[in-house]
Amino acid sequence: MQKRRRFKQTQSLEERLAQDTAQLRERAKALPPGRARELIMRKITQNEAAHHLCEILRSPAAQHSE
Repeated sequence: MQKRRRFKQTQSLEERLAQDTAQLRERAKALPPGRARELIMRKITQNEAAHHLCEILRSPAAQHSE
């Protein structure tokens, strides 16, 4: 049986998402309109949605519903 490799994250998920989004935006700026740029823009949208969900889950309203 293979042993799972585990990593201790040094940054929060929100920080990692923000960093990845900033890097993707820089890459998208350098690309001409086309398929590759669209894929990067889709990933940016996914990162922003994930960041928004993290904010919702951390909100006081979400804490009271548990």
